[in-house]
Amino acid sequence: MSKLGKFFKGTRSSRARAAPSPQEALARLRETEEMLAKKQEYLENRIQRELALAKKHGSQNKRAALQALKRKKRLEKQLTQIDGTLSTIEFQREALENSHTNTEVLRNMGFAAKAMKAVHENMDLNKIDDLMQDITEQQDIAQEISEAFSQRVQFADGFDEDELLAELEELEQEELNKKMTDMKLPNVPPSSLPAQPSRKPTMPSNVHRSRAASSRRTEDDDDFKQLAAWAT
Repeated sequence: MSKLGKFFKGTRSSRARAAPSPQEALARLRETEEMLAKKQEYLENRIQRELALAKKHGSQNKRAALQALKRKKRLEKQLTQIDGTLSTIEFQREALENSHTNTEVLRNMGFAAKAMKAVHENMDLNKIDDLMQDITEQQDIAQEISEAFSQRVQFADGFDEDELLAELEELEQEELNKKMTDMKLPNVPPSSLPAQPSRKPTMPSNVHRSRAASSRRTEDDDDFKQLAAWAT
């Protein structure tokens, strides 16, 4: 193997051993993009100057005008190459960013998997089943205790429930009567009924007196006649 081949082989091996980190590679690519963007701006300005120079010489100095156009063409070719290079670098940078993101996601998922494995190593399925059974039994016991407390307690007091109900009804009736007695009726305003009109026409008082006097005289005459007849 030639010395030149050994040199390139050694260079490749050293680069493989000291591979740059994704952050370093991304920083280098951004620097390259900034440099090419500046070069692109410079070439655009040069192209505008060469175009102005070609227009200036025009028909007066065709040779100078042609030289300016040639330089313009070369500059445009370089500008096209830089555009292609920028597109390639941009694609490479995006791919590297995605790869770096995927690497970080994979690393974090690996950490999480190891943590879950470490947690599960301290767990026994049989112990978990026993624990769940104990919890279920304790819940059943607590439910039975709650139901026992909520049930009605029956005490042997020796009283007849029917008599107590009858006495309760009497008390309720007395209370109802008392409320009815204390209840005040609403005040009704007094009103007099209209007088019935007399069906017979009223007569003057002097007519009544004359009739009464004549009836008394008739009675006196009858009495006198009966007395005379008895005397004879």
